[in-house]
Amino acid sequence: MSTPLPPEHPDWLWRDPDPKSSYDAIVVGGGGHGLATAYYLAKNHGITNIAVLEKGWLAGGNMARNTTIIRSNYLWDESSAIYEFALKLWEDLPAELDYDFHFSQRGVLNLAHTLQDVRDSTRRVNANKLNGVDAEWLEPNEVAKVCPIVNVSPDVRYPVLGATFQPRAGIAKHDHVAWALARACDQLGVDLIQNCEVTGFVKDRDRVVAVETTRGRINAGVVGLAAAGHSSVLAEMAGFRLPVQSHPLQALVSELYEPVHPTVVMSNHVHVYVSQAHKGELVMGAGVDSYNGYGQRGSFHVIEHQMAAALELFPIFGRAHLLRTWGGIVDVSPDASPIISATPVENLYVNGGWGTGGFKATPAAGWAMAHTMATGEPHELNRPFALERFATGALINEHGAAAVAH
Repeated sequence: MSTPLPPEHPDWLWRDPDPKSSYDAIVVGGGGHGLATAYYLAKNHGITNIAVLEKGWLAGGNMARNTTIIRSNYLWDESSAIYEFALKLWEDLPAELDYDFHFSQRGVLNLAHTLQDVRDSTRRVNANKLNGVDAEWLEPNEVAKVCPIVNVSPDVRYPVLGATFQPRAGIAKHDHVAWALARACDQLGVDLIQNCEVTGFVKDRDRVVAVETTRGRINAGVVGLAAAGHSSVLAEMAGFRLPVQSHPLQALVSELYEPVHPTVVMSNHVHVYVSQAHKGELVMGAGVDSYNGYGQRGSFHVIEHQMAAALELFPIFGRAHLLRTWGGIVDVSPDASPIISATPVENLYVNGGWGTGGFKATPAAGWAMAHTMATGEPHELNRPFALERFATGALINEHGAAAVAH
C-alpha cells in the first residue's frame, strides 16, 4: 500500500510506476536535488531512461523542511559561482517549468551587530561585487527603510550597526518547487518511484552495476546519490566513507498573520533568520543540534534560543503564537561546503554535505550533478567541490564567512 501523500499533492503524482529491470541512470533521493538532477539529465543531456528512487514520497524529506531562503551572497569565489548560477536559474524556472512555486525576490538582509560583524560584512559585499553578485551595505536607518519592523534602536543588547542587502534574493515555496520539477521529469519520461528504499549496491569489482531496493534489484548504468542528511549512510552501503556528519536542523512557524515582514532578515550574531511565508506564517530557524542524529523533530532548548533571538530583533512578534516546530536533517562537511563528486566506486556519484545551504542551490546542484553523471567529468561549477579536496587541503571554508549559514 502506498504511503499517503500530502493533501496539496498534485493528482498526477499518484501514478507510481513499477521499476523496470534496468535504467541508464538512477538517482537516489526524490527531493529537490534528486529531481533537479533527473530533470537536467533529461533536458541537457538527452538521457531519459532514468529512475528517481525515493524511500517515502516525493519531497517528503528535507525538501519540505528547509528554510525556503534563496540567495547567492557568499564570500568565497567557488561558493559565489555555484549559488549565483543557481539564482539565475531560479529567475527563469517558474516560466521554464510553467509552475508557480511562489518565487519571491524580496531581498535578504544580513545584520551586523559588532564592529567585527561590520568588517566581515563589508568585506563580503566587496567580494560579491567583484564576482558580479548584487550586494549593498546599509546603515541602520537604511535597514529600517527596507524592513521597518526590525528594532534598530541603539539601546538594545545587540544593536544593529548595519546590514548587507541582496535585492535579488528571496524565498520560494519548497514543496511546490519539488512538484514543479517532478512534473517536468514526468513529462520527459523519467520514472518517479516512491516507497522504494535503497538497501544496498551491487558491484562488479569497483564498479556499481545495480542497486538493491525494497522493490527488488534494479540494474543501472550510472548512479547518483542525492539523499540529503543520509549521504554517509548510502556511502557506507557502497563501501566507502564520506567526511560528513548529520545533524537535526530546527525550524518553526507561527500562526497565520497579515503581511508585516517585507523581506528576509538573518543575523549571525544572535543566530536566527525570520521571513514571512506567502500564507502568512512567520518562518524562523537557524539552530542546528550539536549532537549527531536523524530526528525530524524540534529540540525545545534550541527553539527557545531561536525565539529569544527573534524577539530581540522583532519586538512586534512578542504576542505571536507558535504553530508547529520540526527538524530537518543536514549532513555537514568539514568546510561547510558541498560535495558534488565522483566517488571511489566507479559510476557512482554523490551530491551531499551542503549543511544548511542546499535548498538555494537546488537548480545549480542538479545542473552540475547531471553534467558529472552524464560525462564522467565535473562541471566547472562543482570541480572545486570534489572529494579530493579533503586530501589536498584545498578547502572552501564557508563556516561563518557568509553570515548565517542558510
